[in-house]
Amino acid sequence: MKYISVAVSAVIALTACQSTTDNASTANNTNQELDIASPSDINQALLKDETIDVIHPVADVEFSIPHDNVNVDYDAWRRIRDGLSFDVPQNRRVIAQRNWYAKHPSYLDRVAKRAEPFMFYILEELEANDMPLEIALLPIVESAFDPFAYSHGRASGMWQFVPATGERFGMKQNWWYDGRRDVIASTEGAIQYLKRLHKYFDGDWMLALAAYNSGEGRVMRAVKNNARKGKPTDFWSLDLPRETRAYVPKLLALADIVKRPADFDLTLYAIENEAVISKVDTGSQIDLAKAAQLADLTLAELQRLNPGFNRWATDPDGPHYLLLPNDRIERFKTGLDKLEPKDRLAWQRYKIKSGDTLGTIAQKFNTRVSLIQEINGISGHQIRAGKHLMIPVAARSADSYTFSQEQRLVKTQNRSRNGYKSTHIVKSGDNFWDISRKYKVNHRSLAKWNGMAPTDPLQIGQKLVVWQENPSTAKSHQPVENAVMRNIMYKVRRGDSLARIADKFNVSIKDIERWNNLNRKTYLQPGQMLKLSVDVTNNI
Repeated sequence: MKYISVAVSAVIALTACQSTTDNASTANNTNQELDIASPSDINQALLKDETIDVIHPVADVEFSIPHDNVNVDYDAWRRIRDGLSFDVPQNRRVIAQRNWYAKHPSYLDRVAKRAEPFMFYILEELEANDMPLEIALLPIVESAFDPFAYSHGRASGMWQFVPATGERFGMKQNWWYDGRRDVIASTEGAIQYLKRLHKYFDGDWMLALAAYNSGEGRVMRAVKNNARKGKPTDFWSLDLPRETRAYVPKLLALADIVKRPADFDLTLYAIENEAVISKVDTGSQIDLAKAAQLADLTLAELQRLNPGFNRWATDPDGPHYLLLPNDRIERFKTGLDKLEPKDRLAWQRYKIKSGDTLGTIAQKFNTRVSLIQEINGISGHQIRAGKHLMIPVAARSADSYTFSQEQRLVKTQNRSRNGYKSTHIVKSGDNFWDISRKYKVNHRSLAKWNGMAPTDPLQIGQKLVVWQENPSTAKSHQPVENAVMRNIMYKVRRGDSLARIADKFNVSIKDIERWNNLNRKTYLQPGQMLKLSVDVTNNI
């Protein structure tokens, strides 16, 4: 059996409301690429103007989904082609976008491979809701069909919902789970939102799509402004943000390519027009590593099909389902039926030490205070030294959960960039703008280096990486590479943990363990002395 290989590129900043490439060299040479794609300087400018950054995760994942004997006579593209209903004007805005896609067939292949597990489900949902099948192409424009995509406008997931709109359309968001990345929840939400916009704009799909990008209020104001001036109120006549003016043409350009690929010398990667994955009820919370083992999948494969889960396990309060390849479902259900409830998660019996709080214990075990309280029947925050707690823990090491929120952040922050790297520890009152001024860097770049949006809230004690062009711009903030290190002795205080000390001195837990011949199971005692090698130029 042959399996599809779905390449997810290294974490890069895309010009991707354009969402036109996930190749780093291309992203860094947008002007040169656009010269090739555009028939004129006007069209080149059109493509350059309306871009925002989108972050994609690091990893190459092979889905265990068969990709042999696809019926190319009626694959998913043919199904879309037969259901196309939008008129595609051959104006310069559409042609400029279409030229780019036509010049980048490898990009279209990459996106199609990402879409392959989910396309049939999306088409079924669109038809069930009497929606135009062009909408199935919208995740290409939004996210390059990457459910882990995160833009610096705080939009997340395949359909790129910001937190408030996601919540408005039923996408639960908490520490364990983000429904904006869940393929089922976000697709249902996108359809609801688009149907509402379509009705709001009296059946005009072009205006509805523009509003999906920039908000119904912004588009309606443009419509009313034109009406007051006696101007046409169709999409093409409105004064809208540059990004939105290009957004609809991108979708129409893709629809035109799907309609007649041979006219552009393209062969679209075939996607089977039948379900290759299905939704499976898990009943309750389960460790993702255990679920992957039961389904005979790699952990990365399982996470890539179920991107809504932020941590090492599903949300204890649901949703209690997983998307799995159809040929693995029977095996998974059989294994799940044999699994004792207590074996769905790994557990550790923890003896409470003097100075412990529920917060420090939760941090130590990468879990939530509320979960510890619920499992142990604790109504408040009072705990007593010497008593024991049962703590759910990950079945594997943290870095095994490749697509967890923590590991995606680690990979983003560890990505090698040009310049000198330093670390800033967030203090009370900090924000991206003030920190960027302090280090003389762009505040949007600062957010991007840390996998965040400029408007995301910062947490006291949070570590931010900062990249500066040369040492002269970092006079008082010596980069790690040029740090002046000094050995010190640190006296452990009540409430200290290895993680807290590592954060305070901007060192790793592994280094503290190595310097002091410790391991993570060692409990620190107040008064204990630790050897540390710290950067004395760092402001701690």
